[in-house]
Order: sequence, then C-alpha cells, then structure tokens
Amino acid sequence: MPREFLIAVVDDDESFRMALVDSLSSLGYGACGFASAEDFIAWEARASYSCVIADIHMPGMSGLDLARLLTGRRRGVPVVMVTARSNLGIDAQAAANGATCLLRKPFKTEALIDCIEKALKV
Repeated sequence: MPREFLIAVVDDDESFRMALVDSLSSLGYGACGFASAEDFIAWEARASYSCVIADIHMPGMSGLDLARLLTGRRRGVPVVMVTARSNLGIDAQAAANGATCLLRKPFKTEALIDCIEKALKV
C-alpha cells in the first residue's frame, strides 16, 4: 500500500495506539497517533489524511462524537471505529455516526486491512 494514504489513529491507550501505528507503518501506510480526539482535531486542520481509526470510548470527546464531526465535514473522511466493549447496539451507533467499520479489540490484522481497504475503496 503506498504511503500516500495517511491514517490517523486516535486512542487513549498508549500501548495499543503505538502498536497500531507501528503495524500500519509496517504494512506500508503512513500513520500517526493521537491520545485524544481533541489532540487529533488540533492537528487535522494542518494535514491531509485518508482515514481515521478511532476508539469509541475515550475521556473527553468520544470516538462516536469524532466520527459524527468528521463525516459532517472534510469530504466525509472515512472512520474505522474500534472498541474493547460489547455494548448492546454499539454497531448501530457506530454506523449511525458514520463509521465505515467497527472492530472489537483484539482484532486480527486481516480484519483491520479489510476495513481500511473498504474505507479507502481500494
């Protein structure tokens, strides 16, 4: 996958975020990580990115709120949601807020690649 695709990883779990950024980089994607939706929003105006991977449950702005914000502007940037929880109706909430996919932690790399390719329409 060419590095022309920049993927933002937004997750408050530092070890997960760093591992995902490293994994995406090893797969050939450009990737950068953010500890919160607010950190990402402060950065995103200065960069062009292709996809956002966001945790649903974070302190401050949730991943659902971030997905809703992003799908409402910037050409509908695709958002892949991730969560470690299995709340009833979370799939429907993610879809209603514009998520392309919802992955449950831990997930297989193949599932992540499938979601990213769907999001990027590769």
